[in-house]
Amino acid sequence: MRDAILQVNHLSKSFGTHQVLRDIDFTVSAGDVTSIIGASGSGKSTLLRCINLLEIPTSGEILFHGENILSRKGGAAKYRSKVGMVFQSFNLFNNMTVLENCIVGQTKVLKKGREESREQAMKFLTKVGMAPFINAKPRQLSGGQKQRVAIARALAMEPAVLLFDEPTSALDPEMVGEVLSVMRDLAGEGLTMLVVTHEMAFARDVSNHVVFMRDGVIWEEGGPQEIFVSPRKEETREFLSRFMER
Repeated sequence: MRDAILQVNHLSKSFGTHQVLRDIDFTVSAGDVTSIIGASGSGKSTLLRCINLLEIPTSGEILFHGENILSRKGGAAKYRSKVGMVFQSFNLFNNMTVLENCIVGQTKVLKKGREESREQAMKFLTKVGMAPFINAKPRQLSGGQKQRVAIARALAMEPAVLLFDEPTSALDPEMVGEVLSVMRDLAGEGLTMLVVTHEMAFARDVSNHVVFMRDGVIWEEGGPQEIFVSPRKEETREFLSRFMER
């Protein structure tokens, strides 16, 4: 069995009296590409934000290499440097160039030297096809280009697992393909990925594990063949039929 990088045990999250997540359990092992699918409001993005400590779970455990990160005092920045996140709204620093966006986290969080950080940034900007734009500001880029820079920035931190929160939902349709192509390449290289997505073809063709969420719980999970070809639950079939028709 491959090493478990992340293990979520009995995780719940409430905002006041509204319970958004209930008793979530799943494991992400090295090399997994896990896609989380489900209707809007099912708790997918909240789950990802809890895993990256942008929201603190109400109860449960998040184990990173076997250590419960919720029981540690401080250290959130160090943990996030190993569990990176790509947001649907890019979250680039608008006052910095593309290159500076990919350097700053390395120097501030990882305490690496500037030249080493620059080499690392150029390596991953080249990988995502954004090396010609290193002196551009985010406002000069298309949405697809911004998201590829955001992916390069996350990769430059050399995370153990990379979280994607609906990375194509803010993009024009013609730009979706360029971002999904980068993600497919990363999956093929063995990067461990946890992806909240409405891109059913990506979830079906690239993932090795698919989680279907509904009403704040994991309704059904399994391999893509199980979920997309022979789902056990009627609700899963109904959800997939709506999306696959599109």
